[in-house]
Amino acid sequence: MSNLIIRKVAVLGAGVMGAQIAAHLINAKVPVVLFDLPAKEGPKNGIVLKAVESLKKLNPAPFGVKRSAQFIEAANYEDDLAKLQECDLVIEAIAERMDWKHDLYKRVAPHLAPHAIFASNTSGLSITELSEGFDDELKARFCGVHFFNPPRYMHLVELIPTPSTQPAILDQLEAFLTSTLGKGVVRAKDTPNFIANRVGIFSILAVFAEAQKYGIPFDVVDDLTGSKLGRAKSATFRTADVVGLDTMAHVIKTMQDNLKDDPFYPVYATPPVLQALVDKGALGQKSGAGFYKKEGKAIKVLDPVSGNYVEAGKKADELVLRILKKEPAERFKLLRESTHPQAQFLWAVFRDVFHYIGVYLEQIADNARDVDFAIRWGFGWNSGPFEDWQAAGWTQVAQWVKEDIDAGKALSNAALPAWVIDGPVAEQGGVHGAAGSWSPAKQAFVPRSTLPVYRRQVFQASLYGEAGADPRSFGKTIEESDSVRLWVDDRAGEGDVLIVSFKSKMNTIGPDVIDGLLKAVTLAEQQYRGLVVWQPTSLKLGAPGGPFSAGADLASAMPAFMMGGPKGIEPFLKKFQDCMMRIKYAQVPVVPAVSGIALGGGCELMLQSAKRVVALESYIGLVEVGVGLVPGGGGLKEAALRAAAAAEAAGSTNYLEFVKNAFQNAAMAKVSGSALEALEMGYLKPSDTIVFNVHELLAVACNEVRALAASGYRPPLKPAGIPVAGRSGISTIKAQLVNMRDGNFISAHDFLIASRIAEIVCGGDVEAGSLVDEDWLLALERRAFIDLLGMPKTQERIMGMLQTGKPVRN
Repeated sequence: MSNLIIRKVAVLGAGVMGAQIAAHLINAKVPVVLFDLPAKEGPKNGIVLKAVESLKKLNPAPFGVKRSAQFIEAANYEDDLAKLQECDLVIEAIAERMDWKHDLYKRVAPHLAPHAIFASNTSGLSITELSEGFDDELKARFCGVHFFNPPRYMHLVELIPTPSTQPAILDQLEAFLTSTLGKGVVRAKDTPNFIANRVGIFSILAVFAEAQKYGIPFDVVDDLTGSKLGRAKSATFRTADVVGLDTMAHVIKTMQDNLKDDPFYPVYATPPVLQALVDKGALGQKSGAGFYKKEGKAIKVLDPVSGNYVEAGKKADELVLRILKKEPAERFKLLRESTHPQAQFLWAVFRDVFHYIGVYLEQIADNARDVDFAIRWGFGWNSGPFEDWQAAGWTQVAQWVKEDIDAGKALSNAALPAWVIDGPVAEQGGVHGAAGSWSPAKQAFVPRSTLPVYRRQVFQASLYGEAGADPRSFGKTIEESDSVRLWVDDRAGEGDVLIVSFKSKMNTIGPDVIDGLLKAVTLAEQQYRGLVVWQPTSLKLGAPGGPFSAGADLASAMPAFMMGGPKGIEPFLKKFQDCMMRIKYAQVPVVPAVSGIALGGGCELMLQSAKRVVALESYIGLVEVGVGLVPGGGGLKEAALRAAAAAEAAGSTNYLEFVKNAFQNAAMAKVSGSALEALEMGYLKPSDTIVFNVHELLAVACNEVRALAASGYRPPLKPAGIPVAGRSGISTIKAQLVNMRDGNFISAHDFLIASRIAEIVCGGDVEAGSLVDEDWLLALERRAFIDLLGMPKTQERIMGMLQTGKPVRN
């Protein structure tokens, strides 16, 4: 198969989705031309320019760093169609109108490069109908590529072929979407709303119907159908507000227009309460009101009877919440048997979705795996509907669903297909097994894709019932304790890199983890090409992953503090620093594979490694001021070192200028909003590797170790002298801090902590330009850390964090 080289992408349509798709392509360093209509007033590209400016204000942020907005090239359909010739991939993302799309296609088709892939980001229109009017050659290069909103964060992309689409193009595009953009690709059949919206919107319509039947208020429904059910925190009606009620109404209408012979057709009626909101312009979050409305600081919820907004916050009944904590088989039995309206509502919602996916699996997807991943990645469920069914006992649940259908309790009288009740699925106990996932069309369990792109995924996203590798036990364990596991990938050709994984809560670093790290470095030096620090929790739900490490384990240090006071912590702190220096000067490369949070000590481990491999969705920072302390594991020492190196490279002796950014990051506990922002903040280097797909993180890190080893890796030489900003730099920073304190922007204790950070990054009480060494800087860190630990206000912050998990401001 030839390589698909994407030199440039065109996105047609600068609306919400088109602009955000363009932003994520720029995150991945893919050049983008963003098209829209010519503006009637002002610059011709004004519509696109305004859309790009709006991207900078969106939350969550579409860009990894805001300044990347400058790389989107603005264009319009009147002057710039010739630019399409430069593009290898063209993604159409205009409004969901078949006639509008066809009109646009007629304009752009003559300008497409003869090799370019043409794709529509439609959320549910027929891809085959969209391709009508194309010549055979363009039909072969046309498909659907459906991103979910917001495109940077939502893992799912549905890839939808027409009968004419070349299979090789789909394979190439899947590889690009998976590795370059970091997505989970599901191939959908060309049926209305494809897989995720078809099942996901049906599940929401079922919630509407059953909530009305059982009289459950909107805010109680959201309390029941959110995180307590293992689904997105925004649950049902809050999610509808975020998506946009007009968007939801459009997707529902697609089902109404195209599924008229469907036995579930009555369910596709737009709920009257939804239609009423759309009619009066209450479209959800973007209009300021939908099912919920914010009035001042109060959140109010719609009362469907009166049409007024009332105080929100009603919760699910505790009895029902206790049922939800049971194991799946018992949970579903209790929900079904309970007379409590909320329990009956939940059983009905599950039953309706099980009924629907059983009836429509063959029509909408190749196999059950694609349905589960589409819903998990597109709607934020922890487990897919087939997984839930299988975990609860396939045959028993199928029998209950059948009984409800026969009794007229279901939303349709459509019978469950025969494969649900009898045959291989019933015999195995579900649709997912060691051989793969069930395909009704093939009457077989279908294995995973064998495309080369998936060879980089040591651990693919797993499904309940599959025989997937468990990242906590995969490979060959070399040594294991309660705190760490040292292991290797024992597949052929992979066992030359040692991997260490933490087992502590949030992968924090306590004395036992430090012992494990030291042992791992020694063992790697003796027998392996290098060491990778990687956490199995980075695989949670696909993306984003994490945590890499929440930092030092404060709780484990408390006994030493209780026995010896602040000085009692010094041995632990010294051991932590020594471990970081051991990592830095190891004779083989140590490479952390980071995703999720890397805070405090986790960030310091990164900073002192040979190289870093970091997932895009990584949130990195030195945050110790939140507990009233300064970074004590070498993070500030590294800031002084990097500032000195940057000053030398610039031919400058103004060391303060080069250390200010690092000081501000630590003093304000700034955390990067992405790996790209961490690079700007100085926590990553340009030579570090940013990975977009968290499932590829481990393989990339191991390969980086091999590359470093193959190139004759040597640890850095210990600097004999590090020039620092000294006392004059400290005085300059403190003068600014005094103004902030006196203006009540920071507290007196914040001033004290920030002053100690300034003392460390500036090298202490020495003349500007004085040469110090790493031990000197580490000693400054220890002294400041221990002094602050003895202060009551710091102790208040620590206890507050341990008790509530939130920083105390005092």
